[in-house]
Amino acid sequence: MKETYYNREDLGKFGKITEFQKELGDKFFDYYANVFKEGALTKREKSLIALAVSHAIQCPYCIDAYTADTLKNGCDEEQLMEAVHVSAAIRGGASLVHGVQMMNQVKDKMM
Repeated sequence: MKETYYNREDLGKFGKITEFQKELGDKFFDYYANVFKEGALTKREKSLIALAVSHAIQCPYCIDAYTADTLKNGCDEEQLMEAVHVSAAIRGGASLVHGVQMMNQVKDKMM
């Protein structure tokens, strides 16, 4: 039995997702490669965005991959943690702003 649901070695198997559906897998990897090419945003900026999103969606594989990628692209520990805090602020804010829906419901039901 595996020790954890997520296994670090599975990240290395990511390229094998084409095994069961080659055409769509290849299209995804072509798209993925193009997204991360230098463009209006630098590779470094895209890597930091990916790290923040990885934390927002809580993907341990993505966190591992983009921690390594941000370091490779010249980011330091403080920048990585700041990106994580941006993610946390957006997640927290999203929960709080949905509180407006609750407040609207309370007002409708109380009046």
